[in-house]
Amino acid sequence: MTNESWGQVCKDLQKSIGENNFVTWIKPLKFRELHNGVAHFHAPTSFVGDWVSRNFGDEILRHLTLNGANVDRLEFNVDRAAAKAAPIATATAPAAQGRMENDHLGAAVDARFTFNSFVVGKPNELAHAAARRVAEGGPVTFNPLFLYGGVGLGKTHLMHAIAWELRNRSPHLRVVYLSAEQFMYRFVQALRERDMMGFKELFRSVDVLMVDDVQFIAGKDSTQEEFFHTFNALVDQNKQIIISADRAPGEIKDLEDRIKSRLQCGLVVDLHPTDYELRLGILQQKVELYRGQYPGLVIADGVIEFLAHRITTNVRVLEGALTRLFAFASLVGKEITLDLAQDCLADILRASDRKVSVEDIQRRVGEHFNVRLSDMVGPKRTRTIARPRQIAMYLAKQLTSRSLPEIGRRFGGRDHTTVIHAVKRIEELRNLDSQIAEDIELLLRMFEG
Repeated sequence: MTNESWGQVCKDLQKSIGENNFVTWIKPLKFRELHNGVAHFHAPTSFVGDWVSRNFGDEILRHLTLNGANVDRLEFNVDRAAAKAAPIATATAPAAQGRMENDHLGAAVDARFTFNSFVVGKPNELAHAAARRVAEGGPVTFNPLFLYGGVGLGKTHLMHAIAWELRNRSPHLRVVYLSAEQFMYRFVQALRERDMMGFKELFRSVDVLMVDDVQFIAGKDSTQEEFFHTFNALVDQNKQIIISADRAPGEIKDLEDRIKSRLQCGLVVDLHPTDYELRLGILQQKVELYRGQYPGLVIADGVIEFLAHRITTNVRVLEGALTRLFAFASLVGKEITLDLAQDCLADILRASDRKVSVEDIQRRVGEHFNVRLSDMVGPKRTRTIARPRQIAMYLAKQLTSRSLPEIGRRFGGRDHTTVIHAVKRIEELRNLDSQIAEDIELLLRMFEG
C-alpha cells in the first residue's frame, strides 16, 4: 500500500464519516507502512490515536480493504515531532496538559456537536443563550451554569459546543469535560493508588470544569464530598463550572443539601421538550447534511413534516429515524416517500403512537408551566399551581379514557366534582383568555402530533 492509496482511502472516509470528523481526527494522521497485515500510523498525540482506534477503526479497516489492502489491524504511534509542535493545553482538555494527556483525564468532545449544528427553538433558546455566553469566555457572570432536561433534548450537545467554542476563542485555557461517572472513577482510582494529592492538583488547576450527568454521584458519599471541595476550590478561584443533569438540582434524590445549594447558586436552565417547529427545524438541517452524503436521493414533499408530527419522543429518536430512512432508501434505490417512511419506520412510529396517560399529561403540563409534579398532585391552591392543575385535568378528560373519579384519584385523591369544575372552567377560559387558549393548543399538539 502506498501514500497514494491512503489518499484515496481518505477521500472515501471523508464521505462516510463527514467533513468535521475527518478534519478533526483523520487528517492529523500520517500513514507510515503496511507490514504483515498491520497498518501503522503516526498520530499527533496518544489521545488522538486511541480515539480514532475506538471510534473509526472499523471504518478505516473497511475502506483499506475496499481499496485492495491486505490488512487485519491498525496500530497508532505518537508522532514525536508533531507532539513537540502542538500546544501544551487544549480547550477540549481530555488531554489538557502533560500529565492530563497521558491519563486521558476527560472525555472526548464530539466534533459534530457545535453551536452551528444546534437548532434553536423556543424550548431551548434560554439554555442556548446561556451556553453561548459562557463559551465567549471573559469574566465569569454566573457560576455554575446548570443545564437540565430529559434524554435527547440537547444538554450534552451544548456541553460539547461550549468546549469547542472555548478552544477556538481561548486555546490557552485548560478545559476539562467529563461525565460524573468518570469523575467518580478518577476519585476511586486515586484512593486506590493513594494519590489524592495528585487528584486534587489535577482537578483544581483547570480553568473550566464541565461535568455531565451529575445525578450519578448522588448517594456516593465520598465522591460527593470530594466534588463539593473541588467545586468550592474552583469557585473561590473564579474558575467557570458547567454542570448538566436530567433534572433540577433540588429534585436529585440522595444528593447532599450543601451540593444542591451550591448548584442552585448560579444559573439553572431547563431544556424543555421539543415542539413541532423545533423538530421540523432539526430534521430540515439533517436533510441538508444527508444530501451531501446521499447525492441524487429524492425526498418527497410532506415526509419531513410527517416525521416531525409523529415522532415526539426526543431528538435522538428523531435523528435516528431519519438516518435509518436515508440509509434504507439509498440501499434499495428508491425515492423517500410517505409510504416508504411508514414501512421503514413502522416500529418507531408504533412506539410513538402509545396511548397518552394521565401521568404523561401531568409531566408535560408541569414542564410547560414550570410546576413540580409534587405540587401538581399536592394540596397547594395558589393560582400559579391551581391553573396548571386544572389544565392537566382538562387534558386528561380530553385525551384519556379515564373516568372522572379515576382522574381525581391521580391528582392527589381529589373528588370527581373537582375535576368537573376544572374541565368547565378551562372550557370557559379557552374562549376568554388568549394565552390559555394558546397554551392548550401547544400542549394538544405535543400529545396529538
